[in-house]
Amino acid sequence: MSVALSLPRQQALVFLAKTLALSAIIAISAHIKVPFWPVPMSLQTMAAMGIGGLFGAELGVAAMLAYLAEGAMGLPVFASGIGAGVLVGPTAGYLAGMIAAAWLVGSARTHWMRGAAIVAGSAVIYTLGALWLSTFVGLPKAWAVGVLPFLVGDAAKGALVWTLCALRRR
Repeated sequence: MSVALSLPRQQALVFLAKTLALSAIIAISAHIKVPFWPVPMSLQTMAAMGIGGLFGAELGVAAMLAYLAEGAMGLPVFASGIGAGVLVGPTAGYLAGMIAAAWLVGSARTHWMRGAAIVAGSAVIYTLGALWLSTFVGLPKAWAVGVLPFLVGDAAKGALVWTLCALRRR
């Protein structure tokens, strides 16, 4: 006996499967890192914006939210620790910024708008991240340890995301 699924249900299951697969990519990218303190340098921002750019805003945000839920449940997905405490720890602002960045890049309609969205997404990540981090270490130190060391690497990662998105659109 075969069970036929309705089209909306099939679409929902496909969306869920894609969301979980993409959240796994974010989790893997979080563990490809240089262990800085208090903010590790990882490929996570590149994954969040790349997923938004390649799969759209809705899947990008869903994947980030699933990733955060997985981490809150205790799965070892975060770059900076395990469990829900990470969501209120020093890196929480960066994680929140990645949700917005995935949406920004995923919402961009043209190649050039996507480039601007990558820059804006990075600025959102830095702003939310440094502001939250400043509650732990103060704003000058948050800038010094939570933004400056990442600028060059994030520029390269952003250029790679922009290029991959352009190649996929062809």
